[in-house]
Amino acid sequence: TLRKPISQSSMADWASKNLNMHTQGIFRRRISISNMLSWNGGSIKKPMLITSNRTIKKEACEMFKLVQSYMGDRQTRMDRNHVALVTVTKCWSMQGLRDELYIQLIRQTTDNTCYRSLAWGWELMAISLAFFSPSPKFQSYLEGYIYRHLDSDENIAQRIKELADMKNKKNSKSRKKRKQNTEDEGLPISTYAKYCYRKLQKVAVTGGKKGLRKPTVEEITHARNAIVTPSLFGSSLEEIMLRQQEMYPGNKLPWVQTQLSQQVLALGGEQTEGIFRIPGDIDEVNALKLQVDQWRIPSSLSDPNIPASLLKLWYRELEEPVIPQQFYKECISNYENPDAAVAVVQLLPELNRLVLCYLIHFLQIFAQPSNVGRTKMDVNNLAMVMAPNCLRCQSDDPRIIFENTRKEMSFLRMLIVHLDTSFIKGLV
Repeated sequence: TLRKPISQSSMADWASKNLNMHTQGIFRRRISISNMLSWNGGSIKKPMLITSNRTIKKEACEMFKLVQSYMGDRQTRMDRNHVALVTVTKCWSMQGLRDELYIQLIRQTTDNTCYRSLAWGWELMAISLAFFSPSPKFQSYLEGYIYRHLDSDENIAQRIKELADMKNKKNSKSRKKRKQNTEDEGLPISTYAKYCYRKLQKVAVTGGKKGLRKPTVEEITHARNAIVTPSLFGSSLEEIMLRQQEMYPGNKLPWVQTQLSQQVLALGGEQTEGIFRIPGDIDEVNALKLQVDQWRIPSSLSDPNIPASLLKLWYRELEEPVIPQQFYKECISNYENPDAAVAVVQLLPELNRLVLCYLIHFLQIFAQPSNVGRTKMDVNNLAMVMAPNCLRCQSDDPRIIFENTRKEMSFLRMLIVHLDTSFIKGLV
């Protein structure tokens, strides 16, 4: 969990210590912090953040042009998808550029008089957060900036009008152009900010895109669409059920849960050694994740470890765990008592109870002695790999986390051995 966003004064203090102060004019006067962090229509000669890395210094100036191109403030022959892909790939490949990108986006979305450009800047920030997080050092600053925009639509509209009026007075010829630029285009800025705020909290904990394959145009498009259409991964169970209402109105369980579970079995997962313990190829898992988010299961799958890894990821990334936080203490208090453990399940909200029972029924298939002989995954191993995906310890104390991990595993083991899930058969 992230701490409360830092105050305005703390953000100013951070900026004064970390910004690579730019100069202007023949006397090379230093630009003020407020100007350094306000929209700029020109290019930059050096990075926004202090760095000694020569490659970063060069790439940062090029990246600023890419940010301007994506936001429509600089002409380019590339389409916006390709601009986003080049930008994201640079930062995904080069960790030192990530904070630089976020501070450039903060600059270009501050005192920007063109609403369309402003919205596209926020959109690029949302897309970037799907691939990588800022450094821990910069995280609080970015969170503070996003936090201030969660309910800022009226203030932004007023600010754009004020800035446009000021510029119009200075140069009457620009009046017509500026008037066009203040027309609303795109989503409200608060929509982007709320998405970015939630995304930052998740990516700070889970990390960004993993694997060796570079980002793709499909992943860029998917990241953009997720701003308006929540992904099946990282959402709440209620959101997921709401999303699938149109396509599968009669389903009592999340489509993604049942489909991936069935794929694991269809590919012979219950006869595969190390299933759920041996991870599937991360790039193939990422590719399957994209397909599943579009309600598709490819027919070309052959390795059961791929859907098995994605299924674990789905449970792990749920906004709230399958067993909600308010039941956590009861679970770890009853880790040795079969009746009490089963009783906890009956107390869960109906949707959580069904989802958990489906998972336990699924694991009970693998716990059968005839399958354990092939998979080498007995009930203890299954509980060990699945417990962290169902229960989340909120403590920061390593001793408590270590002690509770053992209890979490034991609780899940009790359910696999003792919970009657026969009613789940045939349920979708």
